[in-house]
Amino acid sequence: MGGESVGTETEEQPHGATVVVDGFGLKGPRGWVFRQVSFRAEPGALVAVEGPSGSGRTCLLLALTGRMKAEEGHAEVGGLPLPRKMAAVRRISALGQVPGVNELDPAFTVAEHLRERALLQRRYDGSVRALLRRPAERAAAARARIDEAVKAAGLDLDALPKGERTSVRDLERLEALRLSIALALMGRPRLLAVDDTDLKLSDADRAEAWALLRSLAAAGTTVLAVCSEAPEDALRITTLSGETGETTPRASGTQAPATTEATTTETAAAKTAAPEPGAGARPAADTTTGATDADRAAVGETAADDTTDATTEEGAADALAETGRA
Repeated sequence: MGGESVGTETEEQPHGATVVVDGFGLKGPRGWVFRQVSFRAEPGALVAVEGPSGSGRTCLLLALTGRMKAEEGHAEVGGLPLPRKMAAVRRISALGQVPGVNELDPAFTVAEHLRERALLQRRYDGSVRALLRRPAERAAAARARIDEAVKAAGLDLDALPKGERTSVRDLERLEALRLSIALALMGRPRLLAVDDTDLKLSDADRAEAWALLRSLAAAGTTVLAVCSEAPEDALRITTLSGETGETTPRASGTQAPATTEATTTETAAAKTAAPEPGAGARPAADTTTGATDADRAAVGETAADDTTDATTEEGAADALAETGRA
């Protein structure tokens, strides 16, 4: 990105968030997890973070969604600077699947996941006027939001073995991915982040997964996806494992080329920062199963909470460390 300064965003920008990263780096107890990451993605861009397991891909995704605190460089998401506005970035971004952070509960059914997320959205993200609606109106609004998200994620509920009553443990890998994305889309985020996009997918399912993410980006949402191999048409950010490394990923369209330099150990980011306060292995803002009181308090955070201190508890980061992932 050279000498380009971190940009700002105005109200005239599309729904998706501009992501501007300049010399971004995160350091853990064992050294740098990633370093010197620089790129710019316009609203509605599809950004693919590729690289081997343990090369800092997941931690970069969490840092750019305000769930881990970077120590070096600058970044802005939707005009909000990181790490100073981490809580605000969390409010305009959403996580799809991130193993060890917000995994689907295998005992829950698809309907239970969807209803719970709709309840959380209504309780903490709705206007006062919406909360005062009649129960029937609130139920209809929740159903409409569910239907909108399910349709956008391409999840065919009728095709599932038991329809909405299908347990997560009985879902195919691609179906589970679609469900996690549907849950994230219920918050109508400006930035959607998905980990392990192509993990354990057949070639046909991988093509479907990328087609889904392209459709979401085309609709205006900026998409950040971690993968082992990026498609040719995405803005490609490549992380490297080892002492140091540099690469110049290929970019398409009007997206600018990006460079990353990454050093990592698999548990380097374990105690750097935690995605959400008091949420254990599931950050409250992205929970997909039963919400605790701490979860609810975190989801309802206000602008006054918009400080980096709000993310220094270790819950979800410890869970990420336990998976041996970065």
